[in-house]
Amino acid sequence: MVVLHRIAKRAVSMIPGGTAGSVLGVHVFHCPAEIGAVGGQDAVGIVAKLSECIASRGGNIHSVDVFVPEKKQVFYSRSEFVFDPARWPRDVVDNDFNKISKLFSAEKSVVRVPDLDPKFKIAVLASKQEHCLVDLLYRWQEGRLPVDISCVISNHQRAPNTHVALFLERHGIPYHHLPTSAGNTREAEILELVEDTDFLVLARYMQVERVSHRDTLKSFVQKSENLEKQCLTQAIKSYCELRVLPYQVNKTVVF
Repeated sequence: MVVLHRIAKRAVSMIPGGTAGSVLGVHVFHCPAEIGAVGGQDAVGIVAKLSECIASRGGNIHSVDVFVPEKKQVFYSRSEFVFDPARWPRDVVDNDFNKISKLFSAEKSVVRVPDLDPKFKIAVLASKQEHCLVDLLYRWQEGRLPVDISCVISNHQRAPNTHVALFLERHGIPYHHLPTSAGNTREAEILELVEDTDFLVLARYMQVERVSHRDTLKSFVQKSENLEKQCLTQAIKSYCELRVLPYQVNKTVVF
């Protein structure tokens, strides 16, 4: 993932707990525990240093979530804070947190300010079934997903007069049809199309819900589709809010 740090011109909203002109910032941090314990400091000491950084610039902390796995020498945190960009400019925010990152030899230190930073740019990989794709597109149109959609890629051809094709054309979103087979997954072409995106979205996100003997096939399908749409939306929001961090090889930390 590439996080962009140029400033976009957007309306700055009033944030609870902040002054007029305050904006919300999010910071995620990951460092080795044995290095993080500089001068005998433990997890509490690391949090204190991060808090001091925010407070020294006139910011107010909304929340701090910490994850320190048992018997693992690693430290993860996610902080939400409000600050006045006039007192703490966006580039200085990055510089201040970078100093802490170097102090603790952090493996990851990312700051995001939704009101100032560009939206994440995503590409959508869609299958033939459309319920997740359609729901995602309409939530995006209503401004309920904080992303820009660069393109939709699918191994299924959609006729030009279908509602999805018309929607994409109306909003200037390219649609790429790439038929795949067991011997040709078109991976190189897909990677080229998504080169400038921040992350990929698979427009079907499987989940399980309790069903009973009273459920018909129709009601079961409806429950399944509703869950897939809800899970996909929540997954996108969580990623944009820096709530998902890689942990070890095939695990994640979710704040």
